[in-house]
Amino acid sequence: QVQLVESGGGLVQTGGSLRLSCTASGRTFSEYIVGWFRQAPGKEREFIGGITRSGASTEYPDSVKGRFTISRDNAGNVVYLEMNKLKPEDTAVYYCAANNGIWPSPRDSSYAYWGQGSQVTVSS
Repeated sequence: QVQLVESGGGLVQTGGSLRLSCTASGRTFSEYIVGWFRQAPGKEREFIGGITRSGASTEYPDSVKGRFTISRDNAGNVVYLEMNKLKPEDTAVYYCAANNGIWPSPRDSSYAYWGQGSQVTVSS
């Protein structure tokens, strides 16, 4: 199995940027697809993107496409979520998750391993 830890969250103003890291330990990280999710208070958990095992392909929903970028460094066991042009509605707890599938699934039930979450707050 793999253990995941997110870092890099915090408070940022509207229009600003943040980069979250998802650092893995345990089994070989390159065996896992990684998805990023977020959950705002009172809302369901939302898929915001994912990256394949090699990092060659990524997937994003329309809500963040063009503003968020996911990348990975398998040698360093880390996946990054670069967030630009942040809006107040991006405020949420952000989670990374991993599974050993082929393509990043938007369904949170597809992921077996989860980090603890990192709070991102965007002030207006």
